[in-house]
Amino acid sequence: MIKRRQWQEELAIIDRTMKAISTITDPDELVGVYWRGIGELLPDSDYVALSRRNVDPPFYLITRSSRFTEHLNPWTQRDRLPRMSGGILGELAYANRPVIIDDLPTRLTASDPGLFYLQGYEHLVAYPQYDGGEGLNVSVMLMGLGDEADLTMIPILHWQAGLFGRGTTNLVLRNQLSAALDQLQREIQVVGDIQRSLLPDALPSIPGFEIAAYYKTSARAGGDYYDFFPLAGGSLGIIIADVSGHGTPAAVLMAITHAIAHAQPGSQTPPAALIEYLNDSLTRAYTRRRSFVTAFYGVLNPINRTLTYSRAGHNAPRLVRGDLVQSLDGEGGLPLGIIDGQAYGQSTVTLDHGDMLLLYTDGVTEAKAPLKDGEERQFFGTDRLDKVLLDNMTQSAEETICRIRTEVATFSANAPPTDDQTLLALRCL
Repeated sequence: MIKRRQWQEELAIIDRTMKAISTITDPDELVGVYWRGIGELLPDSDYVALSRRNVDPPFYLITRSSRFTEHLNPWTQRDRLPRMSGGILGELAYANRPVIIDDLPTRLTASDPGLFYLQGYEHLVAYPQYDGGEGLNVSVMLMGLGDEADLTMIPILHWQAGLFGRGTTNLVLRNQLSAALDQLQREIQVVGDIQRSLLPDALPSIPGFEIAAYYKTSARAGGDYYDFFPLAGGSLGIIIADVSGHGTPAAVLMAITHAIAHAQPGSQTPPAALIEYLNDSLTRAYTRRRSFVTAFYGVLNPINRTLTYSRAGHNAPRLVRGDLVQSLDGEGGLPLGIIDGQAYGQSTVTLDHGDMLLLYTDGVTEAKAPLKDGEERQFFGTDRLDKVLLDNMTQSAEETICRIRTEVATFSANAPPTDDQTLLALRCL
C-alpha cells in the first residue's frame, strides 16, 4: 500500500501547491504544478493522462505520462501527442466513470496500444474530469507491485481531480476570452480612430463670428457627429447629430451619416433638403433595426447674420441674447431614419451682435449626478445649462464651452460620461 504522510505534511504540500496554482495563468504550467503536488503526496505512484476532447471516437490522446522522455504542451503541441484507439486506455478514456483495476498484468496483452505506458504496473485508478457530463479528460494513477491505493482516498482524489479539471478548463476559457477581448478592444480602437478622423480637422474661420467645439465619447467609439460645409456666397453649413445607442454600432452609423452628407458636394442647402435627403437615405438602407439619428442643420449667412435651420428630433439649440436664453425649436420633424419620405420644415433667425448660440447633444444635459440614498436620479438638464450660459454671456465661445465642461464634470463628480457629449458654440461678434 502506498504510504501516506502525516496529515500536517500533506496539508503543507497541498497549501504550497494551491498557493503556486493561484499565481499561474498558463494551463500547461498549472497542470505541471498539480502533478508535482500529487507526486509529493503519493511519491510511489506514476501516471498517464488521457484526453478525448475534440477527438472523434474511438480515438484519444496521451497528454501526459511519467514515461514521457520529452515534455509536450497539450495546448500548443497537440499535433505531437500520441494518438491511439482501443486497448485498456481506450476503455478508461470512454468509461465515463472512475475505474479501478487491480489485476493489470493479467489484462494487459502484448498487442495493447497502451503497452508502453502500462507495462510493469500492477494496479491503476482512473479519475475522469467531466465537461458537460462527459469525461473528456482522464487522470490515471499507476502503481507497481506491492503498492496499492488507499481505497479511502479514492473518493477525495476523484473529487479533487474533477475540481482541478474544471479549474484548468476555466483557465483556458479565461485566456481565450482575454485574447478575444484584447482583439475586440484593438478593433474598437481602430473604429474609434476612423470615426474621429471624420470630424473636422480644424474649425472654420467665419467673418464676424467665433466658433468653438468640444467632443467626447462615452466609449472608444461614439455616435455623435458634427461637421461644417463651405457653401456658395461665403455661407457655412453647420450640422450636429446624435446616433441612437453607444459604442461601435453608433460609430458605424455616424460614419454612414457623414458619408451621405458628403455624397453630393454643394447640395447642403437649403437645410430642409439636406435633412430630407439624409432621412430618406438612412431609412431605405441603414436603419431597419430601430436605429435612428437626431440632427440639427443650419446654414449661416455671415453677411446678414441669418441662420436658416431644420431640426430632426434633436435638442433645440440655446440662443443667449442679453439676459435671456431662447430655445430654437423652429420647424422640423422626427429623427432621421424612422419614416421614409418625412417632410421637414425650416426656420430662420437673425443673430445680433453679442448673441451666443449653443448646439449640443443630450449627453450634456443627461449627465447624471451621483445617486444618493432616498433621492431620485438628478440630471444636469437644460436649466443648469442655461444658467451656465447666462453666467458666462460675455465670455468667448471657447471659454463658454470650457465652463460648461467644468460644470458638467462637477455635477457628475467627474464620473465617466454614460453618453457621448458634443458642444458647438457660435458667438456673433
